[in-house]
Amino acid sequence: MLTRKQHELLMFIHERMKESGIPPSFDEMKDALDLASKSGIHRLITALEERGFIRRLPNRARALEVVKLPDSMNPSLGGRKARFEPAVIEGSLGKVSAPPARGVATEEYARPVSIPVMGRIAAGTPISAIEQHTHTIQVPPEMLGAGEHYALEVRGDSMIEAGIFDGDTVVIKKQDQASTGEIVVALVDDEEATLKRLRRKGNTVALEAANPAYETRIFPPDRVKVQGRLVGLLRKY
Repeated sequence: MLTRKQHELLMFIHERMKESGIPPSFDEMKDALDLASKSGIHRLITALEERGFIRRLPNRARALEVVKLPDSMNPSLGGRKARFEPAVIEGSLGKVSAPPARGVATEEYARPVSIPVMGRIAAGTPISAIEQHTHTIQVPPEMLGAGEHYALEVRGDSMIEAGIFDGDTVVIKKQDQASTGEIVVALVDDEEATLKRLRRKGNTVALEAANPAYETRIFPPDRVKVQGRLVGLLRKY
């Protein structure tokens, strides 16, 4: 599946190629999708290329080739309605009841909890918004507390000084608010998701890495949505 923005860009490139035989420029793509900068187009192009929808031709400026279209554009599949990857965490997530009173043991509360792994999260250069549910993992209930939870596979090294490494799985409590200093899943411009420490500075929101090789990114608050707060981490050796 594609995110809505990925789908819009793919169809814009496809239509322009049909009309003129020449791919649109990055400025034209930025304006067509109403994005603030060309960096967002670069991320979308990379995502489409990774998913096999387009191909970048080497040693040629503006050289893009549309390799395939979504299933919804394929007449042999009955023109099914396009479905998009969520730009927010959706669905029935792993729920945990409040723990029993002290001294009261219950078999129900002691059982591991199944929570969904919702794809990958960037701890480095931001990637496209969080992918769909891929599989589930078992997590001890004492790691979770009450509420809804999900897990994400970490890609990148921007949080290594917080003990979060490439390949780790982070456990996230779903919530749309967080205190300054907490590590959160942040959605920027409804299109890119990243794992960073949240800092509120006056009328701005800062997404702070835990690696001096990465710069802190600062946004107006309306460009950042909190998708959840880090509550646990799983690692395979």
